[in-house]
Amino acid sequence: MIRTARRRPLRTAVAGTVALLALNACSPSGSDTSGSPASGESPGRVSGEVTVFAAASLQDSFTDLGKRFEREHPGAKVTFSFGGSDSLAASITGGAPADVFAAASPKTMKIVTDAGGVSGTPATFVRNELEIATLPGNPEGISSLKDLTAKGLKVVLCAQEVPCGAAARKALDTAGLKLTPVSYEQDVKAALTKVELKEADAAVVYKTDVRAAGDKVEGVEFPESADAVNDYPIALLKDAPNAGAAEAFIALVRSAEGRRVLGEAGFRTP
Repeated sequence: MIRTARRRPLRTAVAGTVALLALNACSPSGSDTSGSPASGESPGRVSGEVTVFAAASLQDSFTDLGKRFEREHPGAKVTFSFGGSDSLAASITGGAPADVFAAASPKTMKIVTDAGGVSGTPATFVRNELEIATLPGNPEGISSLKDLTAKGLKVVLCAQEVPCGAAARKALDTAGLKLTPVSYEQDVKAALTKVELKEADAAVVYKTDVRAAGDKVEGVEFPESADAVNDYPIALLKDAPNAGAAEAFIALVRSAEGRRVLGEAGFRTP
C-alpha cells in the first residue's frame, strides 16, 4: 500500500510531462501554450510610414533601399524627401515631421543636433568625392579643375551653403583657383541637370551623381577632390513619429546590404 501510494504521483508527473511535450510538439514553433506570439512577431513588427529626409545625392541609392525595406516589412512604407541638406535641416528644425535625417555633411547635421532635434549620436555611413561633369564626349577638352576657369566656359556649382558647394569651394581654394559660375544651384541634382540639358558646359558634382547620370554626362576626376571629401551622417530624429520603423531603416542603411547598394552607386565606406 505504501509503495503504491508513492508511485502514483510519479506516474502522474511522467504522464503530465509526456502530455506537455506532445502539446509543444504540435504547437507552432516559437510559441507557447498561452497563445502569446513568438519573439520578433507582432510586438516588434515594423509597420506604418517612415519619413526619411535625405541629401539629393542619396536619391537613387535610398530609393532602392526603400523598396527593399518595404519588401522585408510588408506593413511598412517609406516616404522620402530629397534635397539640399541645408534646406532639409531647416525644415526639420522648423517642425517638419520626419523620422530619419541623412545629410551630406556633418556641418548640416550639426544644425539639427544643435537644435536638439536628434535622438542619440549621428553615425557616418558613407563618404562621397567630387568629380567634374561635362557634356558627353567632353567637347571642351576639360581635364583639370583649372580648365574650368577658361574664359567663356559655362560652369555650374552648388550653392556654397550646400555640402557639394562647400566641398567645391574647398577644392578650388586648395588649388588656388578663382571661379565665377554662371549659376549656383540649391542641390547637386539641379547642378547636374544644367549639364544634362546643355545649359552648362560643366558642373562640379559628386562622383555618385556622375555615375547615376550614365551616358548623359562624362566624368573628369581631379586630384584636389581628395581634400574635399564629404562624410555623410544619418540619425534618428528626436520627435520621430515612427521611431521603431526609423531605427529599422537606419539599420538597413548601415547593414552589409546597405553598404553594397551604396558602394555600387560609387559611395565610399568611412
